Parts: sequence; C-alpha cells; structure tokens
Amino acid sequence: MAKPAVSTTSFQPRPAPDFSLPVSGGGEVSKASLKGRWTVIFFYPTDDTETCTKEACAFSGAMPEFVKMGVGLYGLSKDSLKDHDKFITKYGLKMPLISDETTETIAAFGSWIEKSLYGRQYMGTDRSTFIIDPDGLIRREWRKIRVKGHVENVLAALQTLKG
Repeated sequence: MAKPAVSTTSFQPRPAPDFSLPVSGGGEVSKASLKGRWTVIFFYPTDDTETCTKEACAFSGAMPEFVKMGVGLYGLSKDSLKDHDKFITKYGLKMPLISDETTETIAAFGSWIEKSLYGRQYMGTDRSTFIIDPDGLIRREWRKIRVKGHVENVLAALQTLKG
C-alpha cells in the first residue's frame, strides 16, 4: 500500500476555507452545507485525462465504502458543469463533481500552484485530497497525489479519524 503523503500523527487540523460552488446534478455545495458530516474532497486538474480519469474512477469504485462510513465524497476541478456531466456519463462516476471555474476555492485550499511542463511554467491544480470533519476542520490532506493506493490511504485515515 502506498504511504500517505502527510503523516497521520503530525497533522494540525485547521478550518476549511469558506466556499459555495455549483455541483453536478444541480444545486450548490458549500462549507456550511457539509457541516455535521465527514467529507472527502479530491481536487484534480481536468476531466477526461488519463490520470484524472484513473483517480476519479478509483474514488467512484470505492463509493460504497464511503457511503457505508457515512462520508460524503466529491471531486473538484475548474471544469464546467457541462464538462463534469460528460465525464460522469462517460465513466459512470458515482460521486458528484464540483465546478470551480474561477479557481478561487482551489486557491483557498492551497491547491492552485505553479507547475512546469516541458520547461513551460503555468498555473494549475495540484492533485490533492482533503478530509473535512463534521465541524468544518480539515483533518488530513494529501498533496501531489500518486493515484495507485491513494483511495485506500484515504479510507484508512477516515477509519482512524472516526475511531
């Protein structure tokens, strides 16, 4: 199993940033709407690319485990709701996807970073995952995710946190 990117013993909980964003299937998701429930939000660069698809499908495949644990699960990227709907339909994804076209929420979580590809510098979304507790505190985070084993690490951290 892959090692978590953030130690489960040294992480200092902090309040999740306030946000309110549109979500696939209609409506909005906000920090306030998540209160009272454990939630996992995974941030990914863009819909329907190889690694993002592997990550989304891995989380989707584990959806029954998240449901059994009473944990809300969302994916979040800067793609539009229209793009999200196509992505969900194409791969049969089981969790809702949040759209942050302005990237303000992505930046507030610290996941809008400078990247480099073939020597070109640009801003983009850091593949990252956050566990938010019922009080709105970020209890765990992972940055620069490697997809293999990641969902299992998130589920294991949830089991530890929830007791």
